[in-house]
Amino acid sequence: MPLVVPGLMGGKSGDKNSEWQDKLMGKKIGESSDEMTFAKKDLPQEHRVLKKGDMSTMDHKPDRLNVHVGDDGTVEKVTHG
Repeated sequence: MPLVVPGLMGGKSGDKNSEWQDKLMGKKIGESSDEMTFAKKDLPQEHRVLKKGDMSTMDHKPDRLNVHVGDDGTVEKVTHG
């Protein structure tokens, strides 16, 4: 039987993830926006861009946007927390 934690799946945070995934997936984070790049200045104030192997704090901030990028800087995953 799977573990179910209220508020962890679906609801508002799921919608925020979907919205940001649609905007960022497959793009790179840069100084300005175009077809292949999303401007860093347009990310929420509370965000962090994480590369594979980067160290990060384990504190949970529900409104913080975590942008996970690959070795080439392309967004691979978007989460909140």
